[in-house]
Amino acid sequence: MEPAKIDLTINTDLVRTILTGFVRSEITRVGFERAVIGLSGGLDSALSCFLAAEALGPENVLAVRMPYRTSAQDSLEHAQMVIDALGVRSLTVPISEMADPLFERFPDISSMRRGNVMARLRMIVLYDQSEAFKGLVVGTSNKTEMLLGYTTLFGDSACALNPLGDLYKTQVRQLARAVGVPEAIIAKPPSADLWVGQTDEGELGFTYAEVDRLLYLLIDERYQPQECVAVGFEVAFVEAVVERVRRFHFKRVMPPIAKLSNRTIGYDFLYSRDWGT
Repeated sequence: MEPAKIDLTINTDLVRTILTGFVRSEITRVGFERAVIGLSGGLDSALSCFLAAEALGPENVLAVRMPYRTSAQDSLEHAQMVIDALGVRSLTVPISEMADPLFERFPDISSMRRGNVMARLRMIVLYDQSEAFKGLVVGTSNKTEMLLGYTTLFGDSACALNPLGDLYKTQVRQLARAVGVPEAIIAKPPSADLWVGQTDEGELGFTYAEVDRLLYLLIDERYQPQECVAVGFEVAFVEAVVERVRRFHFKRVMPPIAKLSNRTIGYDFLYSRDWGT
């Protein structure tokens, strides 16, 4: 096969208009006017915060910082840069005193388990603030993470709406620059900051730039795995990515319901007309 033409360039003006409109319409059509965002100091949450502030006005956005004792100092500082740049409301809720009793109960707890606990505790805080602030939780997971299963169920994947879910990480960077996210945030290595020295790419075993190109062919262009190999991708890399996309599909859908009737939620009861909107 000829080399594939892989163009991940987006029209940032158009995408910005679509996503701010999406945030505004999805929140207001169900009777809300406000948004709550977990602001980690990373690129994705910074971009979601910028989009929400533009869509709703900064006074209607609550950015919540939720550090653990091992969180990097620059995570807090970069989150504060976003808060200062936008003028959104903010709150800092440390989670160490919530997480540590569980960690102490299981002395041999793995880094993965610790990370999952922290992600889910943060979502508890966000949904509590959702009620207190009367705003919906805006998600921060991008398309690359979702396809690879690089999210925690009922943790960072939990939200009421997600403006970034159809943007690959490469495209998130493009849009972030266009809307004015500070360059220090755009340029730093992506990290969930769940343990000291953790980075997304180190944990995944490949870079976002590499995997975005492959995912674009597999998902958007509907290439078969063997076609991706034919245009130059390593066999082992293709197989690993395909397996992750397949294996973690369960994270991208609501829990399946055993079908007994002719109007089952998630099967036949699917569309907005079904519940009158």
